[in-house]
Amino acid sequence: MKTLIALTGLMALAACATTAPDVPEEIAPPAPAVAGWAGAWSAAPAPPTESSPDFENQTLRQVIRIGAAGDRVRIRFDNTYGADPLRIAAASVTAIDPVTGEDAAPILLSFNATQDVTIPRGAPMLSDPVNLSVNVGDELAIRTYFAEPTGPCTCHPLAVATTGVSTSGDFTTQPFVAEDTFTNRAFLSGVEVYRQDPPDIIVAFGDSITDGYGATLDANVRWPDILSNRLADRADIGVVNAAISGNRILGYGAAMFGEPALARLNRDVLTIPGAKWVVMLEGVNDVGMGRGAGPSAAELINGYRQVIARAHDEGLKVIGSTILPYKNAAYYTEAGDAVRNEVNAWIRTGGAFEGVIDLDAVMRDPADPAQLRPDLHVGDWLHPNDAGYRIMGEAIDLSLFD
Repeated sequence: MKTLIALTGLMALAACATTAPDVPEEIAPPAPAVAGWAGAWSAAPAPPTESSPDFENQTLRQVIRIGAAGDRVRIRFDNTYGADPLRIAAASVTAIDPVTGEDAAPILLSFNATQDVTIPRGAPMLSDPVNLSVNVGDELAIRTYFAEPTGPCTCHPLAVATTGVSTSGDFTTQPFVAEDTFTNRAFLSGVEVYRQDPPDIIVAFGDSITDGYGATLDANVRWPDILSNRLADRADIGVVNAAISGNRILGYGAAMFGEPALARLNRDVLTIPGAKWVVMLEGVNDVGMGRGAGPSAAELINGYRQVIARAHDEGLKVIGSTILPYKNAAYYTEAGDAVRNEVNAWIRTGGAFEGVIDLDAVMRDPADPAQLRPDLHVGDWLHPNDAGYRIMGEAIDLSLFD
């Protein structure tokens, strides 16, 4: 009897289900946008060296270019490689007028409602959000006052941008004439933007060729900058640069070259809010610094596959770029170039990536495909010049990000 009752009930439910009116798909309400944060700028940190700067009772002014639009911003400071806690006595953010280049009124930053904060050794620290509307290409000046000795800085070694260092004192709310300058990012690793419909972020992941070595100082002409310019009218997409000069996929080098891609992937890419695509251009240092005795093509390909698998686990798509030619560079060998060509063949045809950008094809010399076009490098046969970076950024098919 219980079985009969149960079957009768199921039949009744089924009858209800089949007779319920369908809701036309075209009038179904759209899902509301979910407000949230997205990465808008990044500078991957590397361990300090003997020449890394340190500061005491000084203010730094660092100018950054925004890669994604938003209505609010927050700043990520960084003491990842600090030997001791790092005290930030005051910090501010200022919009820079795109016409005059003058700083607007500074906005003091707070950290959980206090303006004086100490960052534990080995940690980053996010500021509280501030109401500041920004668009792609806008520049912000971030000033940080260190009242106490900082120790050697957690720096991004190659900023291709000028940092100003004040005389003694707190200049976070007023302009100053720099007593000194350098071209690292110091204790600063990210800017995030908040929006009702946050953009999807492209993360450029690589070495000095993505970091912009050789590009004109303060000009923002790295290839990720060119890509960002081309996407500036698409509010749904942003670009950040997570490269470190000298970086490798597998191997360690000098401290300033950072940890290899496989070691820093989580920190520098997978934790960027809103990240949806990784554009990976890396490997020339693996084959070059090995001077013919570096990793095999199979070992490098395994490294790529590890990046792809881990990115896929976090829902990101990975777009692979072929490795640029480097004949006549200081560390060129025919054996290393053979590995490069084998890896490039796999990138083009292996089907492991969601998309491929063949930058080798657009940058090589037609008369000698093992080397860069003579008019597209800075003189070392390894790093592009401004014209080369522009060609690279313009060669990327924007439909990869549809």
